[in-house]
Amino acid sequence: MAIGGGFLQSKFAVKARKANICYIALVTVLCTTFYLLGIWQNSPGPLAASTSSSAAILSRNAVPCTFPKSTTYSTNIQLDFSAHHLPEDPPPVAAREIHLPPCNASFSEYTPCEDAQRSLKFSRDMLVYRERHCPEPKEKLKCRIPAPHGYKIPFRWPKSRVFAWFANVPHKHLTVEKKNQNWVKVVGNQLQFPGGGTMFPRGADAYIDDIGKLINLKDGSIRTAIDTGCGVASWGAYLLSRNILAVSFAPRDTHEAQVQFALERGVPALIGILASIRLPYPSRAFDMAHCSRCLIPWGQFDGLYLIEIDRILRPGGYWILSGPPINWEKHWKGWERTREDLKAEQNKIEEVARSLCWKKIKEKDDLAIWRKPTNHIHCKQAKKLLKKPSFCPMQDPDMAWYTKMETCLTRLPEVSDAEIKGVAGGELARWPERLNAIPPRIRSGSLAGITAEKFTENTELWRKRVAYYKTMDHALAERGRYRNLLDMNSYLGGFAAALIDDPLWVMNVVPVEAEVNTLGAIYERGLIGTYQNWCEAMSTYPRTYDFIHTDSIFSLYNDRCEMEDILLEMDRILRPEGSVIIRDDVDVLVKIKSIVDVMQWDARIADHENGPLEREKILFAVKLYWTAPASNQ
Repeated sequence: MAIGGGFLQSKFAVKARKANICYIALVTVLCTTFYLLGIWQNSPGPLAASTSSSAAILSRNAVPCTFPKSTTYSTNIQLDFSAHHLPEDPPPVAAREIHLPPCNASFSEYTPCEDAQRSLKFSRDMLVYRERHCPEPKEKLKCRIPAPHGYKIPFRWPKSRVFAWFANVPHKHLTVEKKNQNWVKVVGNQLQFPGGGTMFPRGADAYIDDIGKLINLKDGSIRTAIDTGCGVASWGAYLLSRNILAVSFAPRDTHEAQVQFALERGVPALIGILASIRLPYPSRAFDMAHCSRCLIPWGQFDGLYLIEIDRILRPGGYWILSGPPINWEKHWKGWERTREDLKAEQNKIEEVARSLCWKKIKEKDDLAIWRKPTNHIHCKQAKKLLKKPSFCPMQDPDMAWYTKMETCLTRLPEVSDAEIKGVAGGELARWPERLNAIPPRIRSGSLAGITAEKFTENTELWRKRVAYYKTMDHALAERGRYRNLLDMNSYLGGFAAALIDDPLWVMNVVPVEAEVNTLGAIYERGLIGTYQNWCEAMSTYPRTYDFIHTDSIFSLYNDRCEMEDILLEMDRILRPEGSVIIRDDVDVLVKIKSIVDVMQWDARIADHENGPLEREKILFAVKLYWTAPASNQ
């Protein structure tokens, strides 16, 4: 068998060799044939003209191949292999030159959405003309708001609570009108704020002590407050030393520059008014609300304005009123009003407060304090007798951006009859534990997709991010360098929470375009903030903030409005020598840098805290110091 197998293998091998030889011969013949045919088709001379008719048709449409007459084929011939049927080059398109010059010096205090001239177009009824009225896109300024000539970097806190440079807010109206009330004085080239107010001539500290004798301001149960018609915000300024954060607001130019003075002092404040739309805060936000002769007609319009205070006041929160009509028996002559008028006003306020189920807990001297119920169990029973205001139909009580106020009572979250003393929506931890405790809105699952685990992870994430920021921005790491900070897209307030041990405050903004409305949870952490559409200007004066932080805001507003307009608004509200940190996709940041480079910002793009492989990058920038020229230049 072995011999037979070897014979067969040898026989097959001979056949294979013969097949290979035939294959090689066939390939050689074909290659030679095609080579000769190629030479024949491409050779010059009369043979070239005797091509087939179809080849002749193609040759008429082809670009002729010509050779220099004086040469034959040689290695010196330069063959042209370029295409000859390309379309013409398109005309060059010039890149748009970015030009954002300084505005005229007359715009140094420009607040686009509270412009006095534009407001004249709107109704005087209910002071609607003093609400936000923003310019149309075509009306927006494409220039940078200048600081006034002589502007100086503000004093650091706590000195700024008492002193400011007159050149920064060059107004004397209040120093004359409130001369005897210790609001503000001009001393040389400085403004002084003695801490006085119309209803607290002994100073804000003594006034707050009087409040502290009536309700507990020390046990951490009161952390967030709102001051309506704030003046120069001395009440909020002196609460800061007691770990109470107050948002102060007043309309523009009721008294010239009052909110501007507050901001220059380093106190949280916004331009705002109780008129026809809701205040830009979520429901159940504040532990305490305050009015000291704020001139708001609380008893009018079916109690509309007290109903709005009820919406933003947390269950168990306090409302404090001093000034007319409280203690009218003593002050009626000084207020230049009749006894009957003042008594009727107080009776009306008392009536509205009862209809809201508030309980008056104290009236002493010039102070009266009411408390909102912790839930609406008893209130529902009382409504069988007190029909107005009725409970609002099912609605979103946190919706507060151009949302009309209603004369109905905002429903509190339900509690069971067994929890008759329970806190609607969930009880808040006391400060400072409140900062990192899981907010009730998250515990209850009312914020879509946000769990307790995500909240904890987000808090830890921002601790790491802020630590990285401080290695990159040494001014942020310097305690006391910055006082007023703005976070343009706060989510859960993690950025502010990570800075809580520094002597500063952060205004947390939740854009109205955000996927989830988280501002209520931010307030439940004991932080403050507001709603904002960044296609519009913020309700604040120029040079409000020392520092601006933004996380993915430009990606959020892509195709909604112009990147230039958002950057110009940031420039308007940022102080000279203030800093900016912008987190976003690298392509977005490259565009941003091309714009801010012509805005007198010193900017650089740095890697993500996790390293260079991340697409998200971080832009660090400083607004350079510049001012309007002197009036004689």
